[in-house]
Amino acid sequence: MKTASIIGSMVVIIAMISYSIGYFNEKRHQLITSRILWFYSIGLTLDITATTLMIIGSTKGMVTLHGIIGYSSLLGMLADTFLLWKHNLKDGPDKKVSRPLHLYSRIAYTWWIIAFITGGALVAISKLSK
Repeated sequence: MKTASIIGSMVVIIAMISYSIGYFNEKRHQLITSRILWFYSIGLTLDITATTLMIIGSTKGMVTLHGIIGYSSLLGMLADTFLLWKHNLKDGPDKKVSRPLHLYSRIAYTWWIIAFITGGALVAISKLSK
């Protein structure tokens, strides 16, 4: 495994922690506070960084099953973070999150976690088959 891929793998774990803190706080309080936005934004930045590092370190190119799953989950979290920022700027941090936005956040986060687990499993399987 190339150094860029190893670093990318570590960075994506920190992104997962950041997304999780943001998501579970939003779920618990049903508000979009600056703290929640900070965790989502840091998670997104780290996720983009990790994805870039994994692309650089990949020997299989950008279009793989692992890549497509990862890109789609990153896109989902990008949209979710954008929608949460939009909600916060438009309605303020004291207004409850709408049910559709809360549902979208749940779907995007769940897909991201599935992609995170699947990505690790696909890499492990590829290493075992060599």
